[in-house]
Amino acid sequence: MENLEEIALLVNRCTDCELSQGRNKAVPGEGSPDAELMFIGEGPGYHEDRLGRPFVGPAGQFLDDLLMSIGLKREDVFIANMVKCRPPQNRDPSPAEMSACSKYLNRQIELIDPKLIITLGRFSLARFFPGESITRARGKVREKDGRWIYPIMHPAAALHRQENRSVIVNDFKQIPQVLENLGQPSSHSALNQTSEPQKEPAPQAKQLSLFSS
Repeated sequence: MENLEEIALLVNRCTDCELSQGRNKAVPGEGSPDAELMFIGEGPGYHEDRLGRPFVGPAGQFLDDLLMSIGLKREDVFIANMVKCRPPQNRDPSPAEMSACSKYLNRQIELIDPKLIITLGRFSLARFFPGESITRARGKVREKDGRWIYPIMHPAAALHRQENRSVIVNDFKQIPQVLENLGQPSSHSALNQTSEPQKEPAPQAKQLSLFSS
């Protein structure tokens, strides 16, 4: 898989799990191949399955608004999902289904090489930090396998519970500051220390309140 276009072709032809049997269209993902930000959601829903594009339903409209709130458009980022085909009735994707799709997502991450990966919801969080609660992990930057991860609640959570909207909005507003901190050499040193929970954070890490300890 040499480029994103080849991955999209392979995804559209893929029959590696049962989800392929019920799809209308696969949803490989879309956006800039040079994106600093990569968003990873759960899986396509009804609207995405019809159009073959990620986050185009009500949750996607909210995501568009969130991007606009920090001066970005879809074309500026890359949006993908844990699974590339819609699970029936929007059920949770199974471990086997996510495993079957992992080769595509892994390669997308390698090719795009984003400065920051933003996980949307508990399934994409679990890809990097298995067993962790999204309500506890959200809004904190952490390092995993050489990549910076910033978990946020899934935009759909705001559609189901109105009180989640302000939480998501506030976490999203921190993204520009997170990117700025990641671009500072001194911040990298502090971030490396905050990625080890058993150690006390260095003094310079205390001012980086966005980052977990």
